[in-house]
Order: sequence, then C-alpha cells, then structure tokens
Amino acid sequence: MAMPYLLLQTVLVPLVFAAICYLGSAKLGKATGWLAFLSIAYTTALILSSAQQIYSAGSQILESYTWAPSAGLTFGFLADGFSLPVLVIVNLVLAATTIYSMPYMAHRLDSLEGGEKGDRFGIYYMNYLLISAGLAGIILSTNMIELYLFLELVLIPTFVIISLYGYAQRGRVGIIYIMWNQLGAFIFLAGVAVAYTATGSFDISSLQQAASSSWAYWIVGLILVGWLVKMAVFGLHMWLPITEAEPPTSFAPTMAVVSGIGSYVIVRLLLFQMPSIFQAFSLPLMAWAVLTMFYGGAVTVAQTDVKYIFAWSTMSQNAYSILGIASFSLLGASGGVFYFLSHILGKFVMFAVAGILLTQTGLRDLKQMGGLAARMPFTASLFVLGALILSAVPPTSGFQAEWTMFAGIFTQGATGSSSYLAVALLGLIATLLTVAYTFWPIRRIFFGALPPTLQNVKEAPLSMTLPLLAVVVVSILIGIYPDLAFKTLYSFASGLRLRGMAG
Repeated sequence: MAMPYLLLQTVLVPLVFAAICYLGSAKLGKATGWLAFLSIAYTTALILSSAQQIYSAGSQILESYTWAPSAGLTFGFLADGFSLPVLVIVNLVLAATTIYSMPYMAHRLDSLEGGEKGDRFGIYYMNYLLISAGLAGIILSTNMIELYLFLELVLIPTFVIISLYGYAQRGRVGIIYIMWNQLGAFIFLAGVAVAYTATGSFDISSLQQAASSSWAYWIVGLILVGWLVKMAVFGLHMWLPITEAEPPTSFAPTMAVVSGIGSYVIVRLLLFQMPSIFQAFSLPLMAWAVLTMFYGGAVTVAQTDVKYIFAWSTMSQNAYSILGIASFSLLGASGGVFYFLSHILGKFVMFAVAGILLTQTGLRDLKQMGGLAARMPFTASLFVLGALILSAVPPTSGFQAEWTMFAGIFTQGATGSSSYLAVALLGLIATLLTVAYTFWPIRRIFFGALPPTLQNVKEAPLSMTLPLLAVVVVSILIGIYPDLAFKTLYSFASGLRLRGMAG
C-alpha cells in the first residue's frame, strides 16, 4: 500500500522542520543540525520507498491538489524515472552538508561573534531547510507557476545565508546574488506567461501544445535564457564566482546544486515538451557551452584562492551539462543530467575540503600552503578522490557521466553538420582544463615543504570528514554500477525524439 501524500510530504516535512529548528536551536545549539538531517533523511527515505516501482516497472507517481479553481490552477508533484535519481542525489548532498555544517558553522560563528549562539544555528538551518523544500519542489513540480514559486523559495533563504554568514562584503555579495537570480527568474516567468497566452494553461505538459503556436520560439527562448542566467553561462556569469566563494563554505556545495539544477529543468520543460523547437537552439547553445567551458576553465586555472578555484569551476562544469543537453542526442541529454549529479557529488567534496583547510589552518591562499598531507592525510586522500570525480577518472561517477555525455555529443557531431563535429571536438579539448584545475591544487596544498606556521595543524574532526567519505563511496558505487542513477535517466530520455534513439 502506497503511503498517502508521499510527494507532498517531501516538500512539507522540511518546511515544518524549518520552524522546529528555529524554535529548538536555543537549547540544541549546533546539534540543531541533527534535526535538519532527520528531515532530509526522512524525505529521502520516502522517495526511495517508491524507487522499486519506478525503477523496475517504469511507472510514475503523480499527486494533484486543488489550488485556485477559479483561475484554473492546480498544483502537483511527479516522481518518475527522471525526477527520482535527481532528487535522491540532491538530497544526499544536502544531508551530508547538514552534518558537515555543524562543526563548520560553530567555527564560523566563533569568528563572527566570538562564540556560538544557538539562535544563529537555528536561523542557518531554518533557511537551509527552506532551500531543501524549494529544490524538492522544483524537481517534482507539474505546474510552471508552482515551479516559479519554489524557485523563489530557494532564492530568499539563500540570500539570507549569504548575507548573514558569508565572508568578504557578504551584504554586497547577497545583493549581487539576488539581483542576478531574480533577473533569471523574471525572464523565466515571462516565458511562462507567453506559454499561458498560447495554451491557456500553466501545466508543464501544456508546453507540448505550445510547440505548434506562433509563440513557440519565444517561449523556448525566454525559458532557456532565464535558466542560463541561473546557470551562469559566459556573458551572464558575473554573479556566480563571488556568490559561491564568499558564503560560508559549508553552504557552497548547496550553491553548486542551486546553480546546476537548471540542467534538469531545461530537459524537463524544453527538451521533453518542445523538442522540435528546442532543436533550433541546439548548435548555438552547444557553441555557447563550449565557450563557457574554455573561459571558466582558463580563469579557474589562474586562481590561487582555494574557494575561488571551485567557484569558477562550477561555471565551467555547468556548461558540460548544457553541452550534452544541447547536443539533442539520447546519450547527450541523459548524460548531461547525469553529469550534473556527478558534479554536485564531486563539488561537495572539494568545497568541503576547502572548508576544512579554512577551519584547520585559517588559510585560503594556496601560496601559503604546502606539505599538508603529512598533517592531514585523510583530508588529502578525500581531496584526491574529489578530484577524480570532477576529472571523470574511473571508477567514479564522473567517468560514467562524461563518456556517456560525449558519446551523445559525438553522435550529433557524426550525424549532423561539420559545425556540430567541430564544437564536439572543442568540448573534448576543454576537458583538459578540468584535469588541470582539479589536480594542480593537490600539489600546492598537500605536497612540497610544510611552512613553519603550519607545523601544528591537525586532521579535521570525523564529523567533517566522514560525510565526505560517504559521498565519495556513493560516487564510486555509481561509477561501478551506473544503472543505479543512469538506467532511469536513459529510459526517460529514450522517449524523446532525439538522435541516437533506442530502436
């Protein structure tokens, strides 16, 4: 017997626990994080309880609720072969971050206020769970207005966390974040309004009808640009590096999820619902993605601040997913979303190590580090494993995601025009920059001579390192058994009218 309101609970439980975290934080202090973890663990268990049905039978779970009948509005949630693996991996990163955040935020609050204050933990975890609920809503939504509202639910608490707990010029950084992301949300909303004009409905499924309207290209263009702003492609990227590098480092992995979730939405709304119109954007979008990969990768290599290295790399690696999706191929589209999932696993590890370095050494500048493997061998090993994930080295999930994605990209290159092949080759060359910016910091941070000022550095506590190990293990499991995440993604994409379709 199916649990009633299963998907609704996935969104409501974090909202309820957000209030509980705030109210209980005065007594619990940093242990408030366990309440947040319990909330996310429960909702993940709910989704996994339906996994066998969706995984083996290819079915879906759809819940629909009355919203505003006079306006013809309902809201609903859909768990299928596409949304299931995305939500599970996103929740895994969020759950690991709640545990990692407890010791990190204790250190951060001590730096900010000279001691821990329980209510400050409560504000942090309350906003964190609001973001968790918003991300779940974005992934499960069946209605575009509903999706927009969940997008706003992510936007406001993210601004609060950056502004209250960030580093250099945190108030200014928060304003930069909210202005750029509100711009992207407004452009997306304009596309939704045009879609409603064409179809008379806000349902995501109604976009199929919009494909035959005279507004079709405007709808795809506005929705696409809105989400490209939020994914920080070249020319629209100015907000991303500083808003990932200057928040509390415990929150930076969640920022990578927030900026990368657009790859999922683009496939859900445009590639699945309006493939014939989206195809017209394929080649220019691939070229834009490759430009972003080169630019983001080149700037990343030039950084010496460990947080800015991984902040700039997010820009480059979001473009990987865009390249795969824009290839308009079966393997490219499914591999592009798979790459987003692998990316957030690897990026959690790398940002978390950056936070460990900051708490244990007080440093962010690579030029002041070196030889730390002798003092922090476990952290050094985790950093190397995170680099393997981002650099797509087997047996990690990154390898499975990247080869799948590029198989689809070259399918388009081989069957399309020579322009597609040229873009595909350039995209492959750009991956060399990823190897450079993920591995060269290893030598600078963990090998060479240990500076005298770092002689007394100690290994981080297990509460900071074990969540990283858990995420690495999941990445390796997916790398060895890619069907854990990829089977349902591929099966979902095989229903699209794309190049390289099965059969």
